[in-house]
Amino acid sequence: MGTGILKIAIASGKGGTGKTTVATNLAYMASRNGRSTAYLDCDVEEPNGHIFLKPEITHREPVGMLIPRVDEEKCTLCGKCGEICQYSAIVCVGQKVLVYPELCHACGGCRLVCPEDAVTEVPREMGMLEAGRAGPIRFVHGLLNVGEAMSPPVIKAVKAAAPKTDLVITDVPPGTSCPVIESIRDCEFVLLVTEPTPFGLNDLKLAVEMVRVLKLPFGVLINRADVGDRAVHAYCSKERIKVLAEIPDDRRIAEAYSRGEMVCEVLPDYQSLFAQLLKDVTEETWVTVG
Repeated sequence: MGTGILKIAIASGKGGTGKTTVATNLAYMASRNGRSTAYLDCDVEEPNGHIFLKPEITHREPVGMLIPRVDEEKCTLCGKCGEICQYSAIVCVGQKVLVYPELCHACGGCRLVCPEDAVTEVPREMGMLEAGRAGPIRFVHGLLNVGEAMSPPVIKAVKAAAPKTDLVITDVPPGTSCPVIESIRDCEFVLLVTEPTPFGLNDLKLAVEMVRVLKLPFGVLINRADVGDRAVHAYCSKERIKVLAEIPDDRRIAEAYSRGEMVCEVLPDYQSLFAQLLKDVTEETWVTVG
């Protein structure tokens, strides 16, 4: 927190729990209270925060990474490039070196170990970064190209484009894999959004294990809290995990979502809930179990 920018991540072990609803409404309440706020949508495979915030996009740029290109005239087929690559993105087969761009992680190792300087690096576009404003909220999201296997390079670009605001709210991809870790790694607090169902509990446990390994402070929000069972509540109590808020299964919220409307804007009775949640996730000391 030495930069003076507070970074809060909104994550979930599974999709469909209401993560984007929570993230966008927190950003809305923060900006409404006069706090300079940025919203980053790192769910680059299927970003949908823009549906609710409706930003005016003022900047677009392609996102890519460097991949190897082999000069066949210089190459002696020594195979060292394939030996160093942990992802088989470059392999020596017979009398030819094959490059698989979709597998490349752009580490540059193949270029460094080539004794003949036969490997150079060329740019490869993977997606698009868009930035703008949704009223007072600074907005950034990424769009991964269809068919791309790796989203972390686009997520990194979104995070690098984060404006210097007092508060940055990051909408994280669902799950617990590499894109999620890339999204939350430098955040000060992670809010895990779940639902009181067997699937919700199972994926919450995985998400809790992840943030504990990363040693990040976290809390839980239970969405549609009055349906399903009490197993999620029991788990959080047993693990001494703080439940920061519970949102009921309110048909009005579902209707607002279907219309692409902000809950706090069209249902003012929820403003106090999100205002308190904002206070809880931005306080300097959080109660959780490491």
